[in-house]
Amino acid sequence: MDRAQLAEFLRARREALQPEDVGLPRGPRRRTGGLRREEVAALCGMSADYYGRIEQQRGPKPSEQMLAALARGLRLTLEERDHLFRIGGHLAPHRFARADHVNAGMMRVLDRLDDTPAQVMNSLGETLVQTRLAVALLGDETGFDGPARSVVYRWFTDPASRDVYPEEDHPTHARIFTALLREAYTREGRTGRAATLVETLLAASAEFGDAWREHVVGVRHTDLKRIRHPELGVLELHCQTLVDPDQSQALLVFTAVPGTQSARTLELLRVIAP
Repeated sequence: MDRAQLAEFLRARREALQPEDVGLPRGPRRRTGGLRREEVAALCGMSADYYGRIEQQRGPKPSEQMLAALARGLRLTLEERDHLFRIGGHLAPHRFARADHVNAGMMRVLDRLDDTPAQVMNSLGETLVQTRLAVALLGDETGFDGPARSVVYRWFTDPASRDVYPEEDHPTHARIFTALLREAYTREGRTGRAATLVETLLAASAEFGDAWREHVVGVRHTDLKRIRHPELGVLELHCQTLVDPDQSQALLVFTAVPGTQSARTLELLRVIAP
């Protein structure tokens, strides 16, 4: 770990970002450019004291998870992320095996969708980042560990995870999730993370085993999705997808047709969202 380089690099990237770059209001009292330390800490999901100690060269060695959060919060490119890991005392993540760094351009798009349910997911069905309305609509999908990070794993091992969709849609979603995992498995091969997830699911779920042995391919979600909110009922939403093929990630944006009941319900969600 190179404390001096780490502190200087974080400070330089913090000062280069403007509030508007990350979806924050500038405010009338801001006298200097760049972000404040507490703003970066909030973007990265850590305490301002922890982040401040790193910039002051007196903090502990950051974990890989903390460095990944810093890279995402500071909107770093892949090259900048790799540099951050190295000066932070870790090996740079393998870009194929650790597809959890959101493209900086995609993050900038997400920053401008604060009033819209939107989230970024990777090819294993792991949700990497969500807007506040996506959390209000679908629940917080970013706080899971291990195989449970994948929506496919949760679908076949946790019955409560299916509550987000109407029951009559469950068979369709099971086939879609299985097909998407097979696509990732085929692309990565037997040594990839998808293969590990498949082995874990085969041991944990007979239902998944039956679906996997059907060898269903090419089945995908339709543009129109029915999502069941625990308080507001079922919403019919269109899901638009922006794909980053280099990192096997997709930005999902949920919208409703203007004038419909789902559009009115979505407006209510904006009011009650935290």
